Parts: sequence; C-alpha cells; structure tokens
Amino acid sequence: MSAEEVFAGKLVDRKSKFYAHLYKINNLESDIEEVQKIHNKKYKKAAHHCYAALFEGKEDSRNDGEVGSPGRVLLELLQEYKLDGYMIMVSRIFGGIKLGQGGVARAFRNTGRGVIEAYVNK
Repeated sequence: MSAEEVFAGKLVDRKSKFYAHLYKINNLESDIEEVQKIHNKKYKKAAHHCYAALFEGKEDSRNDGEVGSPGRVLLELLQEYKLDGYMIMVSRIFGGIKLGQGGVARAFRNTGRGVIEAYVNK
C-alpha cells in the first residue's frame, strides 16, 4: 500500500458516526482507489464514504451521494492547512436522525478539522 494512514478520529453527531482518516499519498488515482476499498471493507454499514485529496497541485473530491457537499468541505480543509500530498476520507454511519445540508457539512468539517489539527499539532 502506498497510501499511509497518519491519523484517525471519530465524531458522533445526533447518533450518526463520522470516522475520519488522514492519509499521506504518493499517487492521486491509485491511492484514492486503494483507500476507498479499505473504507468500504472497514465501514460496511456506512452509507457514505466522502473524501478529498490534494497531490502536486491536483485535487479530487467525492460526495458519494451525501448532501452538504462534504467532498468540497474536506478539500477546503486540505487547502487551508496546505496539506499537499494528503487525502482525507470520512465514512458516515447514519444514526437515524437527519442532519440537513448545513448539519452534514458542519459534521464533516468538524470531523476533518479535528483529525487534521491533531495530526499537525502532534
């Protein structure tokens, strides 16, 4: 595996669980595919696996059918912290309470920011 997990964390918001993992990547396309497979297997109950990746100035993100544009939110975090060569993947297990677009975006932002800050401040 060329993608290396550097930090992980979890946030619970109104019974929904958000699992965030930050990876150091060496290739945009192949590492994204590799991390997606890992998360699909690890979080089988997750309804959505949203991500953002930044590598050598190229960017990619995915909302995976989730409302609130979480892929864009996660990409903005990578850009804010100047994490070129990194990918963040957040898997959400729905807890039965709808959060709405704003609530979903906020939960993804808070989960992503928490993992990134814990990593850069370690």
